[in-house]
Amino acid sequence: MTPMAHIRRTSAEFFAAVQFLTRIPMPSQPYEADALVRSLKFFPLVGLIVGGGAAFAHFLLSPHLSRLAAAFIVLLYLTMITGCLHEDGLADTADGFGGGRSREQVLLIMRDSRIGTYGGVALALSLIGRLVLIASIPLSQVPYYLISTTVLARWTVLPLSYFLSSARTQTDGQGARIAQLTSTGTLVAGTVFSFGVAALLLKTRAIAPILAIIALTGLTGFYYKRRIGGITGDCFGATIQLGELGIYLCGAWVL
Repeated sequence: MTPMAHIRRTSAEFFAAVQFLTRIPMPSQPYEADALVRSLKFFPLVGLIVGGGAAFAHFLLSPHLSRLAAAFIVLLYLTMITGCLHEDGLADTADGFGGGRSREQVLLIMRDSRIGTYGGVALALSLIGRLVLIASIPLSQVPYYLISTTVLARWTVLPLSYFLSSARTQTDGQGARIAQLTSTGTLVAGTVFSFGVAALLLKTRAIAPILAIIALTGLTGFYYKRRIGGITGDCFGATIQLGELGIYLCGAWVL
């Protein structure tokens, strides 16, 4: 592959990652079946872009608004720029695991586009929890936690898609397109980048968020494997949401 071809291919992978994870307009790309899995290496970088926007918004708003009001607008930005992609995954996962007893029931409920009681409660708790926790983080540390959180939360997709196979027998769905297809190089590079960003921004305070995101990824992955035998696209979104809550909690925790 020539250098120019490599640059074009890498750019297309980055655009695919941004297009999938956000609502930021990107140049249209020709369809390639493996485009999503090749774009996984850029998921933490997209998190950095999203978190950078949130940090900048908080920097502009915090001198003029109360902590809670600034946190609300930042959360509004985060949900709008991602198109509520991960919130949708959390709600569907909560409905499936909360309402289904067997593996088949869980997967069937998760396919339903309607939101149920478990999904509604999980979504409300996620939004309220993130709002309260962001407003509770020491003011000077909020921008650093916003960036670190969006990076580390999206890092969770890499180990989950590396170790877990698809829970569905069909090849359709976002989960099946990346499950157990992440390369070792992508996992290692993404881990170094994500943990490095957190360490650079949070210094010694990064230890708790990094340990928390590793624990949450491992626990949710083990749970998905035990309950449905693998992972789905909704499960990725659910772990991202839980990861964000866990990291914000680390920032709000008073020692």
